[in-house]
Amino acid sequence: MQQPLVEKVQQQQHQVSITRSARFRRMWAKNGSLFLMALPGLLLLFVFSYLPMFGIIIAFKDYRAAQGLFDSAWVGLKNFEFLFGTQDAWRVTFNTLFLNSLFIVTSTTGAIFLALMLNEVRERSKIMTNFYQSALLLPHFISYVIVGYFVFAFLNTDNGLVNHTLAGFGVEQISWYSSPQYWPTILTSVNLWKHVGFNSIIYLSGILAINPEYFEAAKIDGASKWKQITRITIPLIFPLVIITTLLAIGRIFYADFGLFYQVTRDNGLLYPTTDVLDTYVYRALRVNGDVGMSAAAGLYQALIGFILVVGANWIVRRVDSDKALF
Repeated sequence: MQQPLVEKVQQQQHQVSITRSARFRRMWAKNGSLFLMALPGLLLLFVFSYLPMFGIIIAFKDYRAAQGLFDSAWVGLKNFEFLFGTQDAWRVTFNTLFLNSLFIVTSTTGAIFLALMLNEVRERSKIMTNFYQSALLLPHFISYVIVGYFVFAFLNTDNGLVNHTLAGFGVEQISWYSSPQYWPTILTSVNLWKHVGFNSIIYLSGILAINPEYFEAAKIDGASKWKQITRITIPLIFPLVIITTLLAIGRIFYADFGLFYQVTRDNGLLYPTTDVLDTYVYRALRVNGDVGMSAAAGLYQALIGFILVVGANWIVRRVDSDKALF
């Protein structure tokens, strides 16, 4: 009596295995080429994003190169205590959040506006559209070392273009590199100039994917261009805006090192408003050689970024689940 029952169970398991194998073969026949295309990207993601996660252990050790990763002394949370033990840590945390929030708002708004303008130009002249796109993309590929010299040429106290212009209007010249209160605006402007063209291509692609029949129907109904933009274009690209904003929030604790280090010329007088986590950790690593504290800061950035992405996505899901990232 027991034997037939065992055989029946084995047959059922065998049938399930055959079904799974057949389902896998059908899936591979349908999507195998796509998996092969994605394989190099997945390998790069695994090698450069997941394998290095093992190095998180350094954040809890007094790392010494001579002793190696495993033999270095375990110090628990002392690296975090050192990181947050001074007022500098809270200052750079605030600067990182505040400036990156400014960058997200201005870049997103500017990129959407620019994409709308490019779309209008595209309807009238394809040649001019290509010219404008090339001109707007160019700053994205310029090194921050070069950008730093451009900014210095504008803001140099002695012979900078801005001070010469101010003097021409009878306005008192400003010592820009010793006045930290101006630099949130300056850095936001530089970031906008450098990245808005590249970001606008993303939203322009979303606009081009909209079915033209929507606009044709709106024109028949007598909708103006402004109505078409506010009632059709922006609502239909809004899910794309949500996705890019959530991804940007995920890196809100990661500052653009070149922007904050090269453009400010690592000027100590500007630290009150321009010093961020990345530059602070870099100086600590360069001066003190404290690898453990640097690893602790990196873990801190990653955890807060993860929490912010999940929290922002939860809020979006509560408002409209269809627009959530996951």
